[in-house]
Amino acid sequence: MELGPVELLVVSFPGTQFKGEIAPALRNLVDSGVIRVIDLVFIQKSADGAVTGIEMDSLDEASYAALDPLVSEVSGLIAEDDIRELAEGAPPNTTLAAMLFENLWAKQFVDAMLRAHGKVERIERIPRPVIEEALRAKEAAPPVPPEAEAGPRMEATF
Repeated sequence: MELGPVELLVVSFPGTQFKGEIAPALRNLVDSGVIRVIDLVFIQKSADGAVTGIEMDSLDEASYAALDPLVSEVSGLIAEDDIRELAEGAPPNTTLAAMLFENLWAKQFVDAMLRAHGKVERIERIPRPVIEEALRAKEAAPPVPPEAEAGPRMEATF
């Protein structure tokens, strides 16, 4: 099976109870075809630092029912070693949700790029606080005269 771009997202929650409040937002992403969940694992780090990985089939009935339709087929790609590594930096008494997902929205673009013999040179997720700071700095900077913005033009057909 060919995949589009795949990402790992790890979210931490205080305490050791996963309550499922994010399931509706995740459902919207899956139902609208934006992402496909490939694997989903919960990790609990107790107050004494003990780490427990919780697979989908070990969730309570309500949590399982909320999440099961969103995960088409659990791949098991997030392994025990990954669970231990992901939990290393988490403080005690924390729950982590680790989700491996395919960016379906980008698959068509990636396929077209590959047919055109393009090659990804760099892809990077910019954290929200970095973007917000850059926008604040841009708003605070003096305006650039239009003649200073003009540069060489490139003609291209995409």
